[in-house]
Amino acid sequence: MKELTYTLLGDGASDEVLLRHLAWLITQHLNPEVSTRPQWADLRACRQRPSGLASRIQTSLILYPCDLLFVHRDAENQGAQGRYEEIRKAIAQNGSESPPAVCVVPVRMQEAWLLFDETAIRQAAGNPNGKVKLSLPSLGTVETISDPKAVLYERLRIASELSGRRLKKFSDRQAARRVAEHISDFSPLRQLDAFCRLENDLRQLFEANGWN
Repeated sequence: MKELTYTLLGDGASDEVLLRHLAWLITQHLNPEVSTRPQWADLRACRQRPSGLASRIQTSLILYPCDLLFVHRDAENQGAQGRYEEIRKAIAQNGSESPPAVCVVPVRMQEAWLLFDETAIRQAAGNPNGKVKLSLPSLGTVETISDPKAVLYERLRIASELSGRRLKKFSDRQAARRVAEHISDFSPLRQLDAFCRLENDLRQLFEANGWN
């Protein structure tokens, strides 16, 4: 294998940022002689959007054929183990011809995996030299935050140091999508059980397929 094509199927449009996390993880464990081609399974353009996870996986594999599939689901109130079982059941419904797959299950929302890099948040907010205190939650607690998306959006607004009309025009949603672009090292996330499980699953899959 000279090139590994991998596809990420997410819950929603904002989950595309997880490609940055996956790219970093893959470089940690993939044979350096193998190049990569990432794909984001954007199903919004489908005339008839597939309903149900198994159908979404099937459609993704048709539109974005790949050697490796990542399926993302936020655990939220369902529990991480329940999400893993849901994903694996949906993958199994697509038969043995499906490519190897890895579950991506943050304990809450994927935004929790962006709350550790203050510099990246300031850059995404368009104010890299800002000095205002952001008071980011400690990394060890981000998996317990009930709404990490709201926390990230709030910190981005604070980091922008804008006020009045300029703050009202500030798009915290677009800024949130930029945070991952400014992170070059995701190793701090190894303090989180969910991220460690993702990395371990990926490493074991690479070993099993001779990709490491």
